[in-house]
Amino acid sequence: MKIYKGINEFVKIENAVVTSGTFDGVHLGHQKILKRLNEVAQQSGGESVVITFYPHPRSVVSTENQSVKLLSTFDEKAEFLQQNGVNHLLVIPFTREFSELKTEEFIQKILVDKIGTKKLVIGYDHRFGKNREGGFDYLQANAQKYGFEVEEIPRQDVENIGVSSSKIRKALAEGDVLTANHFLGRNYSLSGIVVKGKQLGRTIGFPTANVQTNETDKLIPHKGVYAVKVKYKDEFFGGMLNIGFRPTVEGTFQTIEVNIFDFDKEIYGENITIEFIQKIRNEQKFNGLEELKVQIEKDKVEVASILGNEL
Repeated sequence: MKIYKGINEFVKIENAVVTSGTFDGVHLGHQKILKRLNEVAQQSGGESVVITFYPHPRSVVSTENQSVKLLSTFDEKAEFLQQNGVNHLLVIPFTREFSELKTEEFIQKILVDKIGTKKLVIGYDHRFGKNREGGFDYLQANAQKYGFEVEEIPRQDVENIGVSSSKIRKALAEGDVLTANHFLGRNYSLSGIVVKGKQLGRTIGFPTANVQTNETDKLIPHKGVYAVKVKYKDEFFGGMLNIGFRPTVEGTFQTIEVNIFDFDKEIYGENITIEFIQKIRNEQKFNGLEELKVQIEKDKVEVASILGNEL
C-alpha cells in the first residue's frame, strides 16, 4: 500500500476507485465498505484509494475545542487498511481552512482533478464538504457532470452490523472490551514503551512492566484489571494489566502496569503491544500490600482461565 501525506504527493491514477472517511479503528462497518471497494476495483481493473483525514475532523471543528480519543493511531490505521487490501492511502491534513471547503470544491479539486476518481463507494450516511452538505443524493444527481459513478453501501447492510466508532469508544470508556472487540473484529490494542516505575510489584512477587503510551490521543480503557495478551518482538505472552491510580499505595497519577506471565526479560526502553481480552474487576483500595497480594493471586487464576483459549 502506498501512503501519501498530503494531496500534492498524490499522482493521479488511471482508474481510481475511491472511498473517504476517518476510518478510526477500521471496525467491521469500515471493513464492509473496504471489501466492496476492493471488489469494485478488481472488477474494473482499477486500484482502490482511501482518503482519510488527520487530525480527526471533530477535534478541529468541535465548538468545545476538545480532542477526540482515538481507537487507532495513524500507524495502526494504516496497518489495518493495508491488511484489508487497500492499494493507496491519501492522508489530507484537516484544518479549519479545509473544513470550509464546499462540497463542489471537494469533488472537483480533490476527487476529480487530483485523484481522477472513476467510481466512488460510500456508506449510506456518509457526508462531506462544508457543514457536511454533500451526500449520496447530490453525488448521484451530479455524477455525469463530474465524470464518475457513485455507489452507496445500503443502509440495511451497515445497520445489520450495528457498529460505529462512537459505540466502540463508549464501550472502552466503560471497560467493556468484549463488546469493543466484537465490533472491531479483533482485540483492541495499545502500544507503548516500558519505563521504570516504583517496582513495588517486585516486592509482592508480581513484577510489572510500566507502559508509557506512544500517542496522547489514543483511547485508554476504563480503570480496572484486565486479562491481556502481550506482544514482544513478535511473540505473545499472557498477562494481567491494571489501569488506574494505585490507591493502595496512594498513587497520584494514572499508570498502565502489566504483569507478564512466564517472562523474565529486562525490557526497559523497549516497545510492547497489549491486546485487551476481558476486564475482570474495577480498581480498588486494599488495606496494605499483603491484602493486595492475596487479591492479585486470585486475579491471576481468573486471568489464566480466561486466557486458556487465547494463547
